[in-house]
Amino acid sequence: MDQRLFFPATERNRRPIGDLLSQLLPAAGAVLELASGSGEHAVCFQQRFTNLLWQASDPDPDHRASIDAWIRHQGLSNVMPAALNLDVEERPWPLPQTIGASLNAVVCINLLHISPANCTNAVLEESAVLLPSGAPLIIYGPFMRNGAHTSASNAAFDRSLRERNNQWGLREVSLVTSLAASAGFKTDDVVPMPANNLTLVLRRR
Repeated sequence: MDQRLFFPATERNRRPIGDLLSQLLPAAGAVLELASGSGEHAVCFQQRFTNLLWQASDPDPDHRASIDAWIRHQGLSNVMPAALNLDVEERPWPLPQTIGASLNAVVCINLLHISPANCTNAVLEESAVLLPSGAPLIIYGPFMRNGAHTSASNAAFDRSLRERNNQWGLREVSLVTSLAASAGFKTDDVVPMPANNLTLVLRRR
């Protein structure tokens, strides 16, 4: 049985995210992707950035099965490691030694708004522990800016998220960057992306 999952948003946003990653990712080493979901991003980026080792992860067993199925489907089993069972709130993160020793970037796509606020802290704090100085933590998703939503669609999305789970919702950029500074990051850039999303580019001091 084909265990691959297909997320429409992933197909829409992987090109603009990949184009930005091409400017931000290191020349070599490992990249840890948090909450990789279906795995469609992960295999796409492993194929695009062949000089890097892309480590996908997700706490959901169905998502991990999908990631591994995508790896097999794309013929990447000899190149790309299997999905890692990683819940960002359970620390320290259980990275394989080969990944931890060569980790040069962390990528987080569409996680913060569908998780409790504690997850944001965990992503920032544990990434700061694991990344070397100058390495990027790249966070993509919808955010609030200056206490307001950037679009009516984002406001409606935020309401729907909070109705589903009162711990979810769009995070304020300034709060995330302030927490990042406390954890040991400087904010390099906040990049506007399609569909009213943003990418926060943080670098380990």
